[in-house]
Amino acid sequence: MPDAETREFWDRVANDWDKQVGNHGDRNRLLSSDPVLWDFTGDVSGLRVLDAGCGTGYLSRQLAQKGAAVTGVDFSKRMIEIARGHAPGIEFHIDSCSELRSLGDEQFDLLIANYVLMDLPDLPGTIRAFHRVLKPGGRAVLVFSHPCFPAGRATPSRKGLAYRWDEPYFEAGKRIDPPWGHWFHRPLSDYWKSFFDAGFRVTGFEEPRLTADRAHLALNERERERSSNRPYSVAFRLEKPQ
Repeated sequence: MPDAETREFWDRVANDWDKQVGNHGDRNRLLSSDPVLWDFTGDVSGLRVLDAGCGTGYLSRQLAQKGAAVTGVDFSKRMIEIARGHAPGIEFHIDSCSELRSLGDEQFDLLIANYVLMDLPDLPGTIRAFHRVLKPGGRAVLVFSHPCFPAGRATPSRKGLAYRWDEPYFEAGKRIDPPWGHWFHRPLSDYWKSFFDAGFRVTGFEEPRLTADRAHLALNERERERSSNRPYSVAFRLEKPQ
């Protein structure tokens, strides 16, 4: 079941979040992770795509513009209200990613969870639900905050960056870092194990960063340096075997 405190938090900040991501995603997505996400998804035209943890729906709208038949789900009622307001032609459900009760088995060709997994308390249940709703041969593209390098606890040092850990790295549990608050830390190996235990094959892995051919998109040198050198996220491409 979703964490009630986390759901209340996202209901409360949904309007601010909508401003943060807008129609194109925040700066980190634009500069670093979205290029990897789109590379992993490939051509979505004509595919049935689930945007799992869709928030206010910026990615759902982009997928629909690229020709996908999109369904978006999020456990925040307010997020879904905003998403429906932006795109009344897209199907949105209030649902927990760890259960996906509103969705039947083997419905989707592609599932995307973009900065979602670190916000969910039940990782194994979520990955099993993702596997269930995908068709045989279906793919999942998962982007989430890098568990090894907590961005909210990074400070510049003489040799680059220093990360402050207040809890043991291998100890999974809820964390709180401003401004977006609640998330659930777990070591990277826990993610890999959950993918394999659910029956997925890992077909792609990347640590997104600003590449040289996109450096001109940075607004200033500070943004260019941070996006090029800080490991904000990881991206996986999974496949459900035929």
